[in-house]
Amino acid sequence: MPHSHNDPGWLKTYEEYYFHQTSKILQNMVERLRVHTNMTFIWSEISFLSLWYERAHPTLRQQLKDLVTSGRVEIATGGWVMTDEANVHLYAMLDQLIEGHQWLSNVLGVRPESGWSVDPFGHGAAVPYLLHESGLRATVIQRIHYAWKQWLAEQQLGDFMYRQVWDSAGDSDILCHNRPYDIYSIKHSCGPHPQICLGFDFRKVPGEYTEYTIKSVPIDEHNVKKKAELLLEQYGRTGSLYPHNVVLVPIGDDFRYDHASEWDQQYTSYHRLLTHINSDPRYHANVQFGTLKDYFNEVQSRMRDYPTLQGDFFVYSDIFSEGRPAYWSGYYSTRPYWKVLDRQLEASLRAAELLYSWAYAWAVQEGRARVVQLLDKDYDKLVRARRNLALFQHHDAITGTSKAYVMHDYAIKLHEGLHDTLALAGEAAEALLLTPAAMTALDSRAAPLHHLHPDFERSTYERLPRKLPLTIPRDQPRLVVMFNSLAQRRYEVIKVLVSSLDIRVTDEHGQTVPAQINPVWNDTGNGMAILSSQFELLFVADLPPLSIVTYSIHLLSKPNPDLRASVYSNSYAPAPDQNYSPPFETRDVLSGDIQLESDHLKLLFDGTTGMLRSTTNKLSGRVTQTTVRYAAYPSAQFKSGAYLFKPDPNAREPEEDVLAGAKARLFIHSGPVASELSVMFGSVLMHTTRILHVTHQPLASSIYMENVYNLGGRYNSTETPGFPPHFRETEMFMRVMTDIDNGAEPTFYTDQSGLHMQKRVRVQRIGIQGNYFPITSAAMIEDNGPGRRLTLLTDHAAGAAAWQQGWLEVMVERRTFYDDARGMGEGVTDQKRTVGRYWLLVEETRGPEPVARLSLAAHHLTNGLNYPVTQLINEGLNADQLNSGAHLITKPLPCPLHLLTIRTLPEPQYPSLLPSRTALMIFQHQAPSCTTSSSVATCASLADSPFTGTDLTLQVSGMQLTSLTATISRGTLGSLSELHVPPHTLRAVTLTFPQPPPPPPLTEK
Repeated sequence: MPHSHNDPGWLKTYEEYYFHQTSKILQNMVERLRVHTNMTFIWSEISFLSLWYERAHPTLRQQLKDLVTSGRVEIATGGWVMTDEANVHLYAMLDQLIEGHQWLSNVLGVRPESGWSVDPFGHGAAVPYLLHESGLRATVIQRIHYAWKQWLAEQQLGDFMYRQVWDSAGDSDILCHNRPYDIYSIKHSCGPHPQICLGFDFRKVPGEYTEYTIKSVPIDEHNVKKKAELLLEQYGRTGSLYPHNVVLVPIGDDFRYDHASEWDQQYTSYHRLLTHINSDPRYHANVQFGTLKDYFNEVQSRMRDYPTLQGDFFVYSDIFSEGRPAYWSGYYSTRPYWKVLDRQLEASLRAAELLYSWAYAWAVQEGRARVVQLLDKDYDKLVRARRNLALFQHHDAITGTSKAYVMHDYAIKLHEGLHDTLALAGEAAEALLLTPAAMTALDSRAAPLHHLHPDFERSTYERLPRKLPLTIPRDQPRLVVMFNSLAQRRYEVIKVLVSSLDIRVTDEHGQTVPAQINPVWNDTGNGMAILSSQFELLFVADLPPLSIVTYSIHLLSKPNPDLRASVYSNSYAPAPDQNYSPPFETRDVLSGDIQLESDHLKLLFDGTTGMLRSTTNKLSGRVTQTTVRYAAYPSAQFKSGAYLFKPDPNAREPEEDVLAGAKARLFIHSGPVASELSVMFGSVLMHTTRILHVTHQPLASSIYMENVYNLGGRYNSTETPGFPPHFRETEMFMRVMTDIDNGAEPTFYTDQSGLHMQKRVRVQRIGIQGNYFPITSAAMIEDNGPGRRLTLLTDHAAGAAAWQQGWLEVMVERRTFYDDARGMGEGVTDQKRTVGRYWLLVEETRGPEPVARLSLAAHHLTNGLNYPVTQLINEGLNADQLNSGAHLITKPLPCPLHLLTIRTLPEPQYPSLLPSRTALMIFQHQAPSCTTSSSVATCASLADSPFTGTDLTLQVSGMQLTSLTATISRGTLGSLSELHVPPHTLRAVTLTFPQPPPPPPLTEK
């Protein structure tokens, strides 16, 4: 099976690879397969294929279609990229698959049947599930722990059914083939002896000197018998690892077949070999060119019953480079700045998709030609943002394992997507909120929809977003427009910067809402000063499901000191003069432990370090030790890098106490909405812990944490003497140490790309590096019997571990100066100032469940963390030109039903240019825990279907159940309440919106 593995970015950028190599590979594919009429090929990266197709001559396009239709070129998986499986969150993982499948369906008229995932560094359960639900029947995996490979070979389990941990019936099983050897190159594919297999790589390109050009000799009539028998022996050994007699032998490697000569060299030699073997009945063998589909057809004609495996294949470890295990657990946490940026675009794109679909369908139905025209024009921006996000899910992108300049290129694309989706969200929200009179004026002036903007600016991806202070005029309020993209009501604490102290906030009904004013601090170099021109406003917003609402900020004529926070610190700057009076009541932090308290929680902090020590649930009186500690593993030089994680075995201590000797600067703000403690250690780390003074759960009993860190900044040995010089070889983590009893061999649970939770048990003999697992949103530990559960929710992908009983840690940042010999060729030293956001929950539980699940509260909070409220500021419209709100749905969805997206599908003739009248709506049943007592005040019912009478506020002319990527129809739906989404599953529905009303007839005067 000839193939070529094309990374959309790694040592070169996506575009460089395309123009230097991939465009030639695809050109050669179409041209040489027409010459070698029984040769086959597989292709998987649609990001490259679509780029080639756009530029190809119509004749070549037709030839590609003919090759695909005849089955000689098989499109495998069909995602925009070959997605990473550890760091990618469910939304983006599915979105890149939809983008690829929709392009294939619209342009080539094909639907993939086989998966091909041979280069991600370990394999999770989410990709096989999504492939099954998108209509694929089988898939291939490659990079799993060498001990797993050995076990699967010994048991002859190379072809198995991949089953989800929650699916006892096997409804979502997919046939999975494990490649038995180390990697997908020819050297590691023909059989167990790499040195023999090297002799069957026939590429000879002038000027190239590699291990295979030295070994390989073209096949001719003199050596064909000897070579054929040598090859058959390798095939026979591979066949012995399976219970059937079919062997799949990939012939290819990274960016292979970029020279037309290689097509001829590989084909000619292999054609001679297979002709010789097939013509001699004494060999009892038949060898032919084929594709994945051919392989799985042969296997399924021989086997009916397959063994089933549940779980996943993390952590990946190779052994072939040095003869000892190397654990690929570093990339879970490499370059967190990029991992955060990825999730920011995911959230922004999802909000823009929902608002765009809503505004476009509404404008068409209402006959708002001007709005339709504006949204038509901007559809390509939405497509570009989808594709920029999709590109970054590639297994060398979100992993942080590309060269620094390539990572820079990815980030520019992500930032462009962020900019465009924020602008689109503003346009769509404005169209939906404008009053009829304002809308008429828009039509007559042909003005664009450019009045709602984000309340922050971000000129480059390398800077964190900077909030812009709002000035509140005396005569009319400032409007804050908020979009809740979740299908459940939510309470959120909204933060804006204002230039006035004395203000009042009202909701869409004119009612005053709880608010608080916090100081904004400025580092003078001689202590911290409170600014008198800018203040942080916090207020509690009550947001209906899938709704846009406007809140108003009013300037008061007289002071309102009740809203101002009490301020405590140990780091005040000296007063500028004797008459200075700070705008807040300020006090010094007293010595001894610090306590923050709300109606539900009491938190105890270490008075010296400002770190949390214990949490008391005031309703039950139960105290849980929750000691937060920051430390770092010193990296083993050349063994720990972008991919690998390995602490230095020769270090004096296994962990460096990086905050030792640092002076902690403490800041406490406490007011009617929140109480928070922030602690700063030089410019390296600021850690904030916040609790909320609200009545509604789960916000009332959850602890919010935020880390701002920068290991790429200025090194100052007097501020933070615990760090090594220039922060080199530092792998910094945040650990929560509790008194929870999760076993002598600690058990913990990590999320699988947001699809479900996976159980992990420590294996001490393989070290901490083999016990770090990927999380995209959640990790938890719990008592072995009835007791407590501690859940840590995160806003970006990272590595997590539970190395000792009661401990749960998450890697925060990694800085390694040396390459780890896995191909990237450089260390990781481009750290930036990064913000990580977390929720910490301590909950009562009746004990572990057979299938671990997050609590309802945890799901609610993680949805809020993943998809924050879209905040927009009105510039240039009067308050009376906007309605106070707009609602997309008539009833909220039941608690566990999460609306993943509503995505306007493209017009098939113009797949990247024009929107169609069809939108894809995807639901996820998040399946909350049955044993954890947690409540969510803002939703009702645990039903698997939307409530009767749940409708969109748009006219819908048809609803179809479909596969996840909308390429297979699975029947019609009369209403949303007929949709059934079983626990843990995803379901997709296409909505068809009616055609616009005809224009009124022209009347003659």
